[in-house]
Amino acid sequence: MWRRSASFILDRSSNSPPMADTTQNPDAISAYYQTRAAHHGVITSDWLAQAQAAVEQPDSTHSGLGPNKSFNVIDEFNGWRKQPDLAEAVAAIRAMAAVIRASEATTMMELEIELKKASDTLKSWDKTSISLTAGCDLFIRYVTRTSALEYEDFNSAKSRLLERAEKFGEISCKARKIIAMLSQDFIFDGCTILVHGLSRVVLEVLKTAAQNNKLFRVLCTEGRPDGTGVLLSNELSKLDIPVKLLLDSAVAYSMDEVDMVFVGADGVVESGGIINMMGTYQIALVAHSMNKPVYVAAESYKFARLYPLDQKDMAPALRPIEFGVKIPAKVEVERSARDYTPPQYLTLLFTDLGVLSPSVVSDELIQLYL
Repeated sequence: MWRRSASFILDRSSNSPPMADTTQNPDAISAYYQTRAAHHGVITSDWLAQAQAAVEQPDSTHSGLGPNKSFNVIDEFNGWRKQPDLAEAVAAIRAMAAVIRASEATTMMELEIELKKASDTLKSWDKTSISLTAGCDLFIRYVTRTSALEYEDFNSAKSRLLERAEKFGEISCKARKIIAMLSQDFIFDGCTILVHGLSRVVLEVLKTAAQNNKLFRVLCTEGRPDGTGVLLSNELSKLDIPVKLLLDSAVAYSMDEVDMVFVGADGVVESGGIINMMGTYQIALVAHSMNKPVYVAAESYKFARLYPLDQKDMAPALRPIEFGVKIPAKVEVERSARDYTPPQYLTLLFTDLGVLSPSVVSDELIQLYL
């Protein structure tokens, strides 16, 4: 069972993106996790207006990529990243579009080299962020299509690349709205939905359902150690959605009340499984054992060419853990921020490509990357 939008299918290319680098400092706190934590406090959902404002942004600040120019792709990326509504991958996509706009290359080869260098720079900013790596790789494949080489004039070809770059950014910004609309047929009056963590796309799904006058209630896990579930429950209460806060350890106890589980994803991998906030795997296991559907809401720029075989087979993303009491130095603390949920425990994935079963994800990845 799946549908897809033809507007987002990318042209085939022969290069494959690199896998995640696992040689990073094992004790470093993930920059990706720090970004999410910094943005948890402010949540809005006017995605379409934001996309239009981004496209209309004046480009007078872009001064080129020559050796003596002031443009810096990380500075551009950080500028976009300050918008709490904007996903990290979309901020990278916007920064990559600025690279094309500011480029002083005179040939397509030079421009592609600049894009590749900018992509590598952004991906090295945080090697643990799956969506950042996938977003950069997808941008390169979407923008540098062979049809741009059909233009005899380089400036015309560059304009076409920039046009496609801006279009890719718009599509990415609108992804949450598309996902929210696709998911509405699966939310019925009187249902109880279990959510885990603070996913902006899941929040958009629930907000859209409330705006459509659907009657439902939500169970939020607390989301230790950073209290993301508490923050989500606060946002849902502002929307007058009935919400109940659960201890993370009370998922199995409360599962008989649940009609469906909705979670977001940090990354969707080739197997059809997902990498998401720690605790997602155990929730999916409990839901599967009690025949409860587990739905995943994830934007297509989070589709990554990764194939983890177990929980340790991915780059670690570490976070600080506070227990409220002093922990002896001899006690080891598990600080990983995410886990891997295999596809057999997931029911459907709601994406801007359509509603997909986990088994279809590999086919979509082929369309996106090759």
